[in-house]
Amino acid sequence: MRILITGSSGKLGSALRKIYPDALAPTHADLDVTDKEKVKAYITEERPDVIIHTAAFTSVARAETEHETCWKLNVGGTENLVDALRAVNPSAFFVYIGTACVFYGDKGMYTEDDIPRPKNFYSLTKLIGEYVVRLVPKHLIVRTNFVAKEKWPYPKAFTDRFGTYLFADDVARGIREVIEKDMRGVVHVAGDTKMSMYELAKLTTPDVGETTMKETNLPLTVDMTLASVKIKPFKISA
Repeated sequence: MRILITGSSGKLGSALRKIYPDALAPTHADLDVTDKEKVKAYITEERPDVIIHTAAFTSVARAETEHETCWKLNVGGTENLVDALRAVNPSAFFVYIGTACVFYGDKGMYTEDDIPRPKNFYSLTKLIGEYVVRLVPKHLIVRTNFVAKEKWPYPKAFTDRFGTYLFADDVARGIREVIEKDMRGVVHVAGDTKMSMYELAKLTTPDVGETTMKETNLPLTVDMTLASVKIKPFKISA
């Protein structure tokens, strides 16, 4: 099975490379997903059986002002991969890494059956990407919420923003599990514990400071907790 991982230098992409050491893991220079012709040429040459698409514009703050750049990567890049795969190897399997932020965040513990309602531009582009991926007959949309298991990148973390968080390595193992189960459609790969972003940050950075959502003007999803009607939740690694 020939696997292609896009965004292989990112946090999740790097974790997936450990799971799939023989996978194609092109650099941005080798495969810029926003370049339609280069994507078509790459897919034609390599003919992957599985694409795990992790490449994305993920900054909520920047997405609010850089609409074109965010759209070009999250929607356009996904369209380019889907179009190329359908033309070259229509029986291949497309795994799209989505986000818990496709939901508004006013109630939490969203399942695959809940109706998405994006709260910001980043989330909107990720949701549209989901619908692009549905054009591939064999597709899997993995919604999740994760961070790298490393020092928290900010001096403070929100005490009133919540998720069923996992570390990137946990999500990579979850992705392998749902792929091996040959799951299709939408599946939530989520942690088994609801925690605040501050509680998450303290796992790797005990001296991180506290802040609240009142201190930001960004349209952030407040409760990003996910549940699943298809699989059991995962335990965040210690």
